[in-house]
Amino acid sequence: MPDALDARPYDALLLLSFGGPEGPDDVVPFLENVTRGRGIPKERLKEVGQHYFLFGGVSPINSHNRALLDAIRKDFADHGLDLPVYWGNRNWAPYVTDTLHDMVADGHRRILVLATSAYASYSGCRQYREDLAGALAALEGEGLELPRIDKLRHYFNHPGFVEPMIEGVLKSLADLPEDVRDGAHIAFSTHSIPTSAADTSGPAEEHGDGGAYVRQHLDVARLIAEAVRERTGVDHPWQLVYQSRSGAPQIPWLEPDICDHLEVLHGAGVPAVVMAPIGFVSDHMEVLYDLDTEATAKAQELGLPVRRSATVGADPRFAAAVRDLIVERATAERGQQATPCALGALGPSHNVCPVGCCPARAPRPAAAGADSPYA
Repeated sequence: MPDALDARPYDALLLLSFGGPEGPDDVVPFLENVTRGRGIPKERLKEVGQHYFLFGGVSPINSHNRALLDAIRKDFADHGLDLPVYWGNRNWAPYVTDTLHDMVADGHRRILVLATSAYASYSGCRQYREDLAGALAALEGEGLELPRIDKLRHYFNHPGFVEPMIEGVLKSLADLPEDVRDGAHIAFSTHSIPTSAADTSGPAEEHGDGGAYVRQHLDVARLIAEAVRERTGVDHPWQLVYQSRSGAPQIPWLEPDICDHLEVLHGAGVPAVVMAPIGFVSDHMEVLYDLDTEATAKAQELGLPVRRSATVGADPRFAAAVRDLIVERATAERGQQATPCALGALGPSHNVCPVGCCPARAPRPAAAGADSPYA
């Protein structure tokens, strides 16, 4: 039997994700949850829902989360980490409020949260914390004893997250025709967000042009490009690009868009492209549609050979990274010396989101941070 790892003071882990529809009848209600408060007409939601209907009305994110749950539980069992793992979503069943209700009923009072978003931004961090606060408020309204909730730090530069992406890019390059392989460009793709949200992402001292969101992605892209050069001997040109814009056209969002970028590359005579979705933990709908469907169709229209590298998903190395992050945080919570593991120039992220980190346009209570009303 492996030596037991110490997760104290924590007694449970919550995998917190975005959620997605499980069938055609779920699509519009799910999109209503995602866009609640924005006043978007149902007819517009039906148009957006066509992306889901192309795949039977089922988002792949739920099956990927189930696979990740299995991988995490197996890793914990193999390494002697006695910590039950639960799953809750922000926008679809199992809802985070229901899952926290179950966790409290099961006797858990010190809960760690792993969000399926690796980088700092309002939509990738604080919004998850706001939903945790909303769930705690609902439990408080029922008169239940509230658990203490902490969120694991951003893991964008943890080796267990970066190494599978390096391997994915190498496999995609190897899959290209030999005559275009060495000249291939790498397009590192992530979700576009409003430039105002990017500029205020991360702690206040990191605010500025692109904020922590852009800097973190650029650091990961450099890590992968450097590893590819070291392992292949070829220095592939690369750029950070964006996808999945959904805002009003008059509001500035991060650019360039992946499809526009492919046109520019083709015009410059680039022989092939690897699209590397470094901003996404798994192959959810925005990867399957925006890259595998829309961007791939654009590349075919241009006659540009293109490959899409794999996301991290349920890779055992990522499950091991989750274990490492838990032990690291638990060690620090016990007042002992922890040694955070991080690659690149930015170092490990903060354990507790400070006041002013990734602010919202309309402030709402957020759990698991320095400004939490549930400390």
